[in-house]
Amino acid sequence: MSGTVANLDSVTCTVCQELLKDPVALHCGHNYCMSCIKNCWDEEDQKGVYSCPQCRHTFTPRPVLFKNPLIAELVENVKKTRLQAAPPALCYAGPGDVECDVCTGRKVKAVKSCLVCLVSYCETHFKVHNEVNPGGKHTVTDATGQLQEKICSQHHKLLEVFCRTDKSLICFHCTMDDHKNHDTVSAPACLWTALLYNSVQCIVLLQKLLVEKEQELQELREAVETLKRSAQAAVMDSEKIFTQMIHSIEKMRSEVCKMIRDQEKAELSLAEGRLELLEQEIIDLRRRDAELEQLSHTEDHIHFLQRFPSLCAPPGSKDLPNITVNQNVSFDPVIKSVSNLKERLEDFSKQEINRVSAAVINVQILLYPEPKTRDDFIQYACALTLDPNTAYNQLSLSEEGRTVTGVPEELPYPDGPERFRHGEQVLCREALCTRCYWEMEWSGFDVYVAVTYKGISRTRHGCDGWLGQNVQSWSLQCADYGYGAYHNNDHTHIPVPSTPSNRVGVYLDWTAGTLSFYSVSSGRLTHLHTFHATFTEPLYPGFGFSMGTCSSGSTVSLCKLK
Repeated sequence: MSGTVANLDSVTCTVCQELLKDPVALHCGHNYCMSCIKNCWDEEDQKGVYSCPQCRHTFTPRPVLFKNPLIAELVENVKKTRLQAAPPALCYAGPGDVECDVCTGRKVKAVKSCLVCLVSYCETHFKVHNEVNPGGKHTVTDATGQLQEKICSQHHKLLEVFCRTDKSLICFHCTMDDHKNHDTVSAPACLWTALLYNSVQCIVLLQKLLVEKEQELQELREAVETLKRSAQAAVMDSEKIFTQMIHSIEKMRSEVCKMIRDQEKAELSLAEGRLELLEQEIIDLRRRDAELEQLSHTEDHIHFLQRFPSLCAPPGSKDLPNITVNQNVSFDPVIKSVSNLKERLEDFSKQEINRVSAAVINVQILLYPEPKTRDDFIQYACALTLDPNTAYNQLSLSEEGRTVTGVPEELPYPDGPERFRHGEQVLCREALCTRCYWEMEWSGFDVYVAVTYKGISRTRHGCDGWLGQNVQSWSLQCADYGYGAYHNNDHTHIPVPSTPSNRVGVYLDWTAGTLSFYSVSSGRLTHLHTFHATFTEPLYPGFGFSMGTCSSGSTVSLCKLK
């Protein structure tokens, strides 16, 4: 049985690569399926010379074939025992595969190509090739379908020399012909030189990159440690300052409470003194009234005349001063004053905390470069949606909230504190306080693209409620005749760029305090204007139309950038 396994190749047809069927043995010693060898020899009938497909031994005339019973029995034994060491399944060449140049009939996938023979071989025929050419003298590569590209078209030899003069691959015969006296080198040597040069260059580049990255790593680690120390110090100092502020407010609270109690005590002291005098005077008056009542019934005229003048005399120096009692006495004005103080402190705190927040956000380890191209800006693209609760009642919004159009009729929008009442304007939902970029397209009469704090007036006429006409907002007016930059009622005229466009890009760097506008044409940006400010609150993008132009159908659309 072991002999059967060892001689498994002897029962495999090298033509069809399967176990022999009706095996026949040629005089050269090789075995084939009867049908396979007949088909091979049928193709050689015109030549009159018949050869072994494996060793190329020739036969004349065509041999008569007989089934070999010994080999047939051996094949049957192999089939019955189902040897574990069965030959590997054949892999026929498919689309894109390199075919074996030796196989007849259905081609098997080639595994190696010989650069000397200029032939591609399957695994079986490659073994034959190595038997015929022992010692590894032939140069072989993995199977390639580009053998002809490696052959000199003039001499039909392998391209194994590189001509440095003409910078081309040539064969050995070319060095004695068209490329005689040229600077030539063997292709492997040239490849090795190129690889060596590239490897040296790569090592130098990698070492330089390594030094740069190590330096960057060290700088980043130092910056991280500095940030941690600074943050800890800032937290401790902030806690100390806030504790002092709390103590100040506590002291103020104590002083106000003491003032109220002192005033209460003083007024109560005066009132109690007044009460004692009034009570004493009432007792005296009641005593006089009782004596007068008693005196009125006496019959002793002399006694009456003696007492009556003193009882009827008005009180003397003991009389109380003429004052008015405040029936509505109250500390309510004090409560109101304290409440006003609370509101002012809260407003002041909100403003200051926004400044503190801006200062905190500005503490950054990684500083990103300023964008220059449109692709750079698009990295900061933000998705915006129009807020219907802010829209003026002659502005119609699309369902997706990305387009606003002026209309002549008033729309039945519900009232609300966020809606603009006297300005053809609308804001977006999103509050921005980082780096952001967006683009809009406009058509019609003058339109405005702007950003604003949330607190812009929605109900007042005039500058307080118009985008760009107050300290809370910044805007760019867009028109066919040019542009205008507005802030706090200041205006800067901007001429139309050489390449006019109805698309405007807006870039906000909240931390750096810059708001820039660009004209966008064919993917290129033309700078229009930049505002510089210290932003203290989140900003809301907004759009507006010139007063009275809603009926013209002017439109603003937010562009999708991602």
